[in-house]
Amino acid sequence: MANIFDVAAAAGVSHQTVSRFLKGDPTVRPATRERIEEAVDRLGYRPNAAARALASRRTRTIGLITVGLPLYGPSSTTHGFNHAARAAGWDVSIAALEQTGAADVRHAVDALLGQDVQALVVVAPTPEVADALARVAADVPLVTTVPSGIPDAVAVGIDHRAAAGRAVAHLADLGHREIVHVAGPADWIEAQERERGWREECERRGLPTPEVLHGDWTARGGAAIGRRLAASGTPAAIFSANDQTALGLLAAFAEARVRVPGDVSVVGFDDIPEAAYFVPPLTTVRQDFAALGERLMHRLAALLDGTDADAAEPPTLSAELVIRASTGPA
Repeated sequence: MANIFDVAAAAGVSHQTVSRFLKGDPTVRPATRERIEEAVDRLGYRPNAAARALASRRTRTIGLITVGLPLYGPSSTTHGFNHAARAAGWDVSIAALEQTGAADVRHAVDALLGQDVQALVVVAPTPEVADALARVAADVPLVTTVPSGIPDAVAVGIDHRAAAGRAVAHLADLGHREIVHVAGPADWIEAQERERGWREECERRGLPTPEVLHGDWTARGGAAIGRRLAASGTPAAIFSANDQTALGLLAAFAEARVRVPGDVSVVGFDDIPEAAYFVPPLTTVRQDFAALGERLMHRLAALLDGTDADAAEPPTLSAELVIRASTGPA
């Protein structure tokens, strides 16, 4: 593999000049920069990360712990942050947890700290992970996507509670007087916040709060709930905690010849790319994961720099209600 001395010889400059070029030094002349770039491309040179870390005393790497990666929300949040971090010149090392016990969390933290990461970001929406992290001594800045009891952690996320309230308000404004909530898993903080928003908006409008039906975030789980509802008497309006669950509901209602929105209106949450192509197209809540990734990186950069970003931006982002054809008048 080519090294920095090979690049210097090919470009006809000193290795110190190549080093300055790699660090983005603006004093390197344009003509010299072009020769070095040509040599780098021709030789296929890739700077050694370990050598850069030794030279700078910093790895320029952030550790990211995530749970539920196959799901749209966690995977989109991970992608959004990864993109924002790399745009800011940071590498991201990801630890994806399948189990969320204290031992698994401690192992993930130890593995990332062993890579000399400069900070940790946690996309892990369960209290179990938060509790485990609160007991792990990680002497680096920590940012999470959900409120937690982790000491010195900064939380940045979506206001799921307010967004759920807007979804319920939309159904209530259409004249629906009873709105059933098909929730996510009871141990997910995001599911808890969406259920809380549903309940508060119903109570504010004097509407009943029927028994919550808990799904598992999947279309299969939503279809199972939809079949039970179709067999026992479909409600006139449903707020689903995510779009995959809503997809399952729509499939079950189609099987039972329950019309949407003629017999039942359905609202989802997330606005996955396929939501506009459901039958019918799904009314849902859109989360801006790119903006969330940028906000996470901005707050993390502020922690690393020792500055305070609280005054410049709120800790939560709002979400947008996207109205399509799956909802209609009562």
